[in-house]
Amino acid sequence: MSGRRSAAGRGVAQLVHDFGHQLPAAPVTALRSMQVLPFSSSVGRRGRTGRAAGWAAVPAPLAVYRMTSEQVGGVWPLIAGGGLPPAGALLGIDHLSGGAFSADPIGWTLNGVAGVTNPNMIFFGAPGRGKSGTVKMFALRQMAYGYRTLVLGDVKDEYEPLCQALQVEPHAVGHGLPARINPLDFGPLGNDWTRLPGAEARRRAAMVFARWLLLIRGLVGSQHVPFGPTAETAVGQVIRDLTGYADGADRMREITIPLLWQALRVPSDELVDACRYASTQQFLDETRPLRDALGALVTGHLAGLFDAPTTIAVDWQAPIQSLSLSRLDPLGDEAVGVALTCLNSWGRAMTQLAEPGDLRIIIRDECWKQMRLGAEAVKSLDADLRLSRNDGCIQVVVAHKPSDMLTIGDAGSQAVAIAKDLLHLCATKVLLGQDDQVGDELSQLLGLSPMAERIVTDWAAAARGRALWLVGNHVAKVQTVRTSIDLSLTDTNEAITTPTSAAPGGNQRGQW
Repeated sequence: MSGRRSAAGRGVAQLVHDFGHQLPAAPVTALRSMQVLPFSSSVGRRGRTGRAAGWAAVPAPLAVYRMTSEQVGGVWPLIAGGGLPPAGALLGIDHLSGGAFSADPIGWTLNGVAGVTNPNMIFFGAPGRGKSGTVKMFALRQMAYGYRTLVLGDVKDEYEPLCQALQVEPHAVGHGLPARINPLDFGPLGNDWTRLPGAEARRRAAMVFARWLLLIRGLVGSQHVPFGPTAETAVGQVIRDLTGYADGADRMREITIPLLWQALRVPSDELVDACRYASTQQFLDETRPLRDALGALVTGHLAGLFDAPTTIAVDWQAPIQSLSLSRLDPLGDEAVGVALTCLNSWGRAMTQLAEPGDLRIIIRDECWKQMRLGAEAVKSLDADLRLSRNDGCIQVVVAHKPSDMLTIGDAGSQAVAIAKDLLHLCATKVLLGQDDQVGDELSQLLGLSPMAERIVTDWAAAARGRALWLVGNHVAKVQTVRTSIDLSLTDTNEAITTPTSAAPGGNQRGQW
């Protein structure tokens, strides 16, 4: 190393050289290329003149928009707002945000997601669009998070393969079958009645009697018989007498619809006096429509199904429980609707007392058959949706299209008004593929934007399992994704697909 140092000091090259190294020389071509600027000449607004040079005779007009960052996602169609938090069961892909889509109705409710005030869900979809498959996928994926599912009325046995795969046998309700459902069942509210404090016993009795009156009102209304204050007074008094509540009994007796009907057919003097009738004959004359309506249920086509003590037990340790009504399908939609009304009351009894952390999903398929029985049947479903926050259940309502629910009465009637309110009692709305006419109905009821309506009638209708998810104020364009195992458990096309033995090359069922 040289001991001499220049006045200016050593440069980097000299310093490296002093330690026995040599810096590589810079290529001359690289130095020359850096001297040439990419934009050495200016170009006007209209581009360069000449053929195929991009020159325009007139400047392109530019549209100017002014908005806040919150409004951009709704005004500009190519920009989507922030997605939902990645919590809950993974269902598919959100094509608006480009990320995975997870469903967590109770989490959305508890965490205050904008516009989500309850965990209820309603599914609309034309047949063949993947509506039932999406509902079953939702229930199946939620089981990993501790949810247990109760299917209140499987009209087409669509949930039977899923139940059997989970080693659960559905409870089939039908003539000649051992399963019996008592819609006047106490449920868990009747447990330990003798050891309850007086205030708690009175509270439970009020809840039970209110549910029973709502059921009787719906059943009588299904026979097109009005259920006024006089009928309610008579039925309420009979219920208190039969259960022993009027006598102050320590233990409540279970009653059935035939017992209620018989007590009205042969009224006691105390009942006639409590209802303020002058004579027994006047009581019989005034309550004849009520007795005839209840008698049609006891002796009619549903005799022997909902008029005896319950013979099945809901196993809440199992991941899923299903009550099959497929054997009642030949009796017609009205009979199935009455059966769904009975199951609705019984299911509410089974879920009124839930332990903390006991997460449940209640699926109500083909609910339009129940709603078409009249305004009282609609009120029964309305009450369940309103109590979902207290019960801690996710109420899932499944229908084909809004007109199924809005044709339950005359335009402007109370039944139609309540049916419209049901849409707002479900904070999460899942809209699968629909025709253009149904898309217009959804737009009017839900206030869909033209872009959202096109998603339902165009994109969602192009393939099964696609849906527009309206989660409060959030919008998600979701493609549900099913694995081959999921497909075998949730597919609902077995009745119309070619059997494996007859199809060349094996089963040809499509997958999402």
